[in-house]
Amino acid sequence: MMSDRVKIMLMAAASLLLVALFVGVGLDADNYRYFLSRRVPRVLALIIAAVAIAQSSLVFQTITGNRILTPGIMGFDALYQATQLLLVLVLGGLSVAMANVYVNFALSVAVMMLFSLLLFGFYFNKQQAGIMTLLLLGVIFGQLFGSLSSFFMMLLDPTEFAVAQGKMFASFNNINGELVYLCLLPLALVVTLLYRQHRTLDVFWLDRDNAIGLGVDVKAVTRRVLLLIAVLVSVSTALVGPILFFGLLVANLSRQLCHSYQHRVLLLASSLLAVLMLLGGQWLLENLFSLNTTLSVVINFFGGLYFLWLLIRQKI
Repeated sequence: MMSDRVKIMLMAAASLLLVALFVGVGLDADNYRYFLSRRVPRVLALIIAAVAIAQSSLVFQTITGNRILTPGIMGFDALYQATQLLLVLVLGGLSVAMANVYVNFALSVAVMMLFSLLLFGFYFNKQQAGIMTLLLLGVIFGQLFGSLSSFFMMLLDPTEFAVAQGKMFASFNNINGELVYLCLLPLALVVTLLYRQHRTLDVFWLDRDNAIGLGVDVKAVTRRVLLLIAVLVSVSTALVGPILFFGLLVANLSRQLCHSYQHRVLLLASSLLAVLMLLGGQWLLENLFSLNTTLSVVINFFGGLYFLWLLIRQKI
């Protein structure tokens, strides 16, 4: 049976091959500067989104103890869409908040982080609140933001709605290169902090009571991890838009692929698997299907089927 180390090495090699295909195919001495300036940011955006979504979903499932939950249930995706619609409704489609990618990115991340702090602050101030209470609050807020988005859509004229629609859905084709490089620092910082927590996260497999018995400050660790998850979700959503079922797919497939329960293995494996799926999927769409559909639609379709299969298998 193939070991986890060999599987990770194979996924890393395949990821490097896909990066080389994306960046290197068609380059020559005359056009390499132009194509590199366009291709490298796109590849980095795919990698950033893949790593952020994979690690946030994997760790979120660990601390909640449920393999069908992802950070999307907390309402971040719905909040991002409502924020974009509200900006267009209040400021207009040609405002600085929509036309300037840096301002739009900063506002989106700030709103999602503020929501995270308020939600988690309310949760941690309750002495008897459990993690399911937090999840229930997330579901309620997600439905609220979704309803607000529908209401805002009705108030927009067709031109402004077209501007907002371009921000509401995942896109890997129109990405600002400098914005991608801006995301590298927070991603590297959060990934490092999560990796330093890997031994503590392993103990969470034993459930809350056993973790407390082994000396883990469950409340403090949960608070730190949820805030790190919020940063990852905010960055990935603001950079490429929401991808609903991608985290569910990657987190569960990586657990099925690896024999180890250790998060130092699972974090790396899920990240590489996510990179493979995004890079491979985008390459296939561009070269075989000529971009007749978008990658997010394909991911949501198969992710939705996988989600239903998990529900049926677990009889939930």
